[in-house]
Amino acid sequence: MKILHVVESMGRGGLERVVCDLARVQLCDGHQVGIVCLFTEGLLAEEARKIGVPVSSVGKTAGIDLPALLRLRRAIRASDADVIHTHNATAHYHAAVVCGRRRQRVLVNTRHGMGGSRSSDRRERLFSLAMGRTAAVAAVCQAAARRLVADGIVPTDIVRVVPNGIRIGEFGNVDRRDARRRLDLPEDALVVGTVGRLNWAKDHVALLQAFQVLTRSQPKSILVVIGEGEQRQALEGLTAELALQGRVRLVGDRPDIPLLLPGLDVFALSSRTEGYSVALLEACAAGLPVVATNVGGNGEIIEDGVTGLLVEQGNLTSFSGALERLSASGALRARLGSRARDWAAANASLEAMAARYERLYSDCGAASGASREQTKLASGLN
Repeated sequence: MKILHVVESMGRGGLERVVCDLARVQLCDGHQVGIVCLFTEGLLAEEARKIGVPVSSVGKTAGIDLPALLRLRRAIRASDADVIHTHNATAHYHAAVVCGRRRQRVLVNTRHGMGGSRSSDRRERLFSLAMGRTAAVAAVCQAAARRLVADGIVPTDIVRVVPNGIRIGEFGNVDRRDARRRLDLPEDALVVGTVGRLNWAKDHVALLQAFQVLTRSQPKSILVVIGEGEQRQALEGLTAELALQGRVRLVGDRPDIPLLLPGLDVFALSSRTEGYSVALLEACAAGLPVVATNVGGNGEIIEDGVTGLLVEQGNLTSFSGALERLSASGALRARLGSRARDWAAANASLEAMAARYERLYSDCGAASGASREQTKLASGLN
């Protein structure tokens, strides 16, 4: 098939990592794959190009940008794609406006989070209006699928669930000491870590507050925060306010996550909302014990007490208590981490995700270029 992914950008994040990795597998499976960015290209664009996936940007500005829409239409037409695969709401309704109705081309979308409410969110209203041109919407977890249907955003008959997958083989093969050297961490520290954008949704404020409680019982503990975002300055200020200077490391964006995770003792995810967290999948694949808020698809990844610990979002006592429980028991950390690794190997592979998307494309009626030519020939003989 010819497949064109349409995204807002290819910045470093869970959605963008999934798109880059999915495009890689699709290319290896013999498909022709491209990526178009609605706004800017972002950090992962060059990685995609290096594996042979062309990336372009239409440079949309804020508000209604008709020249950018025309550039998007030209990019879609030039791709001659059998499948236009959009990611999240904004990319989808823009593509729906311009992609036309060419026979045997299908328009599918993946929602990488929990979504908003159509009644109060202009973006969701526009996304819902695009459903008439949409063959399928893939939610990344059961919780998100239920939410999209319950809020009247996506019709029941076109919603599907396709969980995210990751490159399992890249995780768990790094020595702990090497990982700690990369992060400049002492050998004897109890290290709690997280990966994610520094934004409201990830609620790093709650993580810092819970970590402050942990330091009372674990005086050698360190918190490592990997990621970048608009809340960096606020988090730096909170670190000082909580007297955690030197104990909290905001290390920024890092492209070498598989090489860093083995340096952690505990992985913590404090999110207010999540879809099917790539960071959480990676932590499981690295064999880390996890504390995560029970929001979105987190409960579909972590089985409480078996592959990690789930806590109520917004409950500081519960969060800090779970961190203390893991920090106090190396045996518990080892047991949960081992089971998390086994679960990831069985359920979270990139190849499984790619196969599900290929079935989805076919179920929606996407035909390869060769199949289209066969259809034309058959029509001519009848």
